[in-house]
Amino acid sequence: MKILLITDYLPYPPISGDSIRVYNLIKHIAVEHQVTLVSLFGSPETQTSAFPLDEYCDQIISVDHQWPDPIKIFPDLIKFFVKGIPIELRLLFSQKLFDAISEITRTEDFDIVQIEHSRMALYLDALQPSGQFKTTLTFHNVGFDQYKNISRIATTNLGKLRSWLHSKMMRLWEPKYAERFDRSIVVSESDRSILLDANPQLTIDNVPNGVDTQAYQPLTYEGTKPSLLFVGSMSYAPNVDGAVWFCSRVLPWIRREIENVQVWIVGNSPLEEVVQLSGNGVHVTGRVDDIVAYYKQSTVSIVPLRAGGGTRLKILESMALGRPVVSTTLGCEGLNADDNRHLLVADDPKAFAKKTIRLLTDKNLCQNLTTNAREFVEANYDWALISRRMLDIYSDLHGSR
Repeated sequence: MKILLITDYLPYPPISGDSIRVYNLIKHIAVEHQVTLVSLFGSPETQTSAFPLDEYCDQIISVDHQWPDPIKIFPDLIKFFVKGIPIELRLLFSQKLFDAISEITRTEDFDIVQIEHSRMALYLDALQPSGQFKTTLTFHNVGFDQYKNISRIATTNLGKLRSWLHSKMMRLWEPKYAERFDRSIVVSESDRSILLDANPQLTIDNVPNGVDTQAYQPLTYEGTKPSLLFVGSMSYAPNVDGAVWFCSRVLPWIRREIENVQVWIVGNSPLEEVVQLSGNGVHVTGRVDDIVAYYKQSTVSIVPLRAGGGTRLKILESMALGRPVVSTTLGCEGLNADDNRHLLVADDPKAFAKKTIRLLTDKNLCQNLTTNAREFVEANYDWALISRRMLDIYSDLHGSR
């Protein structure tokens, strides 16, 4: 089959949750099918580093995209609002990308067209109507639920209003627009329930996030000192909030018992709120080339999230690498991992600190958790298993043409 994959950013290097998922699925899908990738460039840095995708994709078509000035496109924002389309989607709209999709679907026949993220769903209108393809829309998060949560943690009134308004508009538009696709893909059963409650007419498949258990083998603790690792894009509001919340509300409790504990906050494009956390045993790295090196020097992986959606690939990554995890309930939502068996879960700052201290001091507990967690990801979340689910959906859609 010929697969056309449409993404907002080129999924390389695989350093964020979205790019890790798309990159690994492409690797496995390309073994059996021809993959064409049409995408926006995220940055010049992404542009120059994307060439390894050539190994898997038959062709890559990409356009550069700069976020427009809202003032200059104000009339378009009004048009979107009047039509009931979330106005934030206009900021990600590229006429160049729209034209590129129109051209390639006019000149080539595809069996499956897959769009990543509901915020990219409007590019469905770029597809030539004469095509015999089937379409899928991947919800890395259910947008209206994600932004409802983000509005709760926004630190300014403008931020709260913007997230709340976007959530409301996405709630009216997102589930309805998804009807235009043959299948909707979510990454967890909880997201599937949320989307089905919003629109019971949708056909929804759960294709969860995964991890490469062959490449990621359990690490030893040789040479490690008491240290905590928080991995994620540090320009993403829930991660920014999690880092600030942990350092201000949780870390002081931990240091009452383990004074010399170090905290590593690792992720690209840290906002100023995160950069300001650096110092006094807190290290903010920005983007790194080798994330495994930071797992190797750390003893516990923390996921202090209080908002967001989808599922956390970094939890799966930690489990595969043999690092015990302490997470909030929302942080591990959708993974079907059991508290006290695969990881530890706490939501209150003092409780989160207490469970982190347990992992820093109880070697037997760490061993039990990491052994169970490794077996858990091998059985349920290896990319070879996950990609097979995606391939089965393609086969089913192709057979119904």
